[in-house]
Amino acid sequence: MLLTGHTGFKGGWLALILQQWGAHVTGVALPPNSQPNVFSLLDLSQDMDSHLLDIRDAASVAQVVRQARPEVVLHLAAQPLVRASYAAPLDTFSSNIMGTAHVLDALRGVDSVRSVVVVTTDKVYRNEEHAYPYRESDALGGHDPYSASKAASEMVAACYRDAFLSAQGLALSTARAGNVIGGGDWSVDRLIPDAVRAWQAGAQGAPLLIRRPQSIRPWQHVLEPVAAYLTLAERQWHDPALARGYNFGPLTHEAATVGEVIALARQAYGRGEWVCAEQLEGPHEAGWLALEVAMARVQLGIQPRWSLPQAVERTMRWYREQAEGASARSLCLRDWADFRQTGACKS
Repeated sequence: MLLTGHTGFKGGWLALILQQWGAHVTGVALPPNSQPNVFSLLDLSQDMDSHLLDIRDAASVAQVVRQARPEVVLHLAAQPLVRASYAAPLDTFSSNIMGTAHVLDALRGVDSVRSVVVVTTDKVYRNEEHAYPYRESDALGGHDPYSASKAASEMVAACYRDAFLSAQGLALSTARAGNVIGGGDWSVDRLIPDAVRAWQAGAQGAPLLIRRPQSIRPWQHVLEPVAAYLTLAERQWHDPALARGYNFGPLTHEAATVGEVIALARQAYGRGEWVCAEQLEGPHEAGWLALEVAMARVQLGIQPRWSLPQAVERTMRWYREQAEGASARSLCLRDWADFRQTGACKS
């Protein structure tokens, strides 16, 4: 198993679950970009072959692939933040487009590989601010460098699948997941991590500032897409005809505003204040985004398991108990065990 981005938020959760299943995991990623971070807290490097390198280094990526000879590849490594992409567009394009190309090119001629999932984002669609959920057949695009780079990585993945990899018996899909929350994310400019930092600081810190409380997003707990990626990888292993792009997110009517999510978070956390920005500041961000997830349900049997209130409550409980001294590893394993109880998940 090759997992890129294993030092990140979703990648860390995936690495933990794969280790629990007894998989031999080879990881490729940059060092963690926050302190604290889930990779270090879960001590993930002890039970995997971890390579801290840049996927923009094509030769190093190819060398790791040749040595590992993986059967399954989950590609998550990326520059993952919209606002950071405005500050460093060239870094974002090189990581998300050429980095993806380097990973996929390294798989050419590697006959061990059978199933590949390239993780992109719900923001790959050309967002016209229409009040309907985006389907997998809708046009790709992107106003900001992050969205544009991920839309381009979708095209790179489709090209490698059609031109090279399907001929060698490799099934390749892309996964477009909605906004993810969950314990262990300390990234900047993300709603829940920003709230946790502000509320843990209390009166000594600055109040949580909400830029766009009416913006609508398809929020979901991190275990929803993590389980979906694993299910997709398994299903297309057995049936390569399933390989294509898939949306993963909550049911369409459960997309919610930033304000609704932060109100749920405050209620679950038990304290914390927030204020709305008097004027919109910063670069453009989409105001309305929801996903149609019928294809994942019909083709793969994947359905959301936790409602938005459940996802927020689980997330805030994780941060509260971790701050009180609970082991991050035990908290993640508890959430995973409870999540599995709510629906069938292959192990």
